[in-house]
Amino acid sequence: MEPATVTQMLGKTAMFASLSEADRAAIAQRMRKVTFDPDQMIFARGDPGRDLYLVLEGRIRLSILSGDGRELSFAHAGPGSVFGEIATLDGGERTAGATAMSKVQAMSLPGKALQDLIEANPKIAMAAVRFLCQRLRETDQRLEAIALHRIEVRLARLILSILKLEAPGKRGEAVPLNLGMSQGEIALLIGASRPKVNIALTQLEEMGAINRAGSKLTCNVDELEIIAEME
Repeated sequence: MEPATVTQMLGKTAMFASLSEADRAAIAQRMRKVTFDPDQMIFARGDPGRDLYLVLEGRIRLSILSGDGRELSFAHAGPGSVFGEIATLDGGERTAGATAMSKVQAMSLPGKALQDLIEANPKIAMAAVRFLCQRLRETDQRLEAIALHRIEVRLARLILSILKLEAPGKRGEAVPLNLGMSQGEIALLIGASRPKVNIALTQLEEMGAINRAGSKLTCNVDELEIIAEME
């Protein structure tokens, strides 16, 4: 992929959007293209953090293993998302595993290259700090949502977050979305059981927020936003 294209994509990420084009170009020059097959493990929890990744195409599942060996998914990374940043920044172990859910194309940035860029440019260092603070806030909000909000509210917020990745800026009553995941996967992401997710999907349909055809949805963005703000 051309460096100019990678520079442009970096400008759409939460981590590097605040940087100038010249700063993003300096990062892009240090990155290399990598590909992953469906179900391929990119790294496991406890692995050394060698690279940070920018997703170009496809989707990544971020997960941990429970004490009884079950995989607990807590987030997905789609096009324009950065993942693997924590261990790459501090040189420690991976805090979660990453697995390709589909064919994935990504750009990787070695930890040494990232450290060199941070040491040479305070703006890149501040961008990394702001990004980590944002991740902490998102984690707090996720825990709050699981503890305080009904399942249909959590589900509406999840659908909106996926729409933001897959169809940024799209509005209206008939925005198409392919969730690309099972109800069990959704359940893991919002802290619920699969049967309760099925009930919540039916509730969203009855409320006029979505229409379903398997994993493909037609979304009423305005209705989803109203539901997402419910107490």
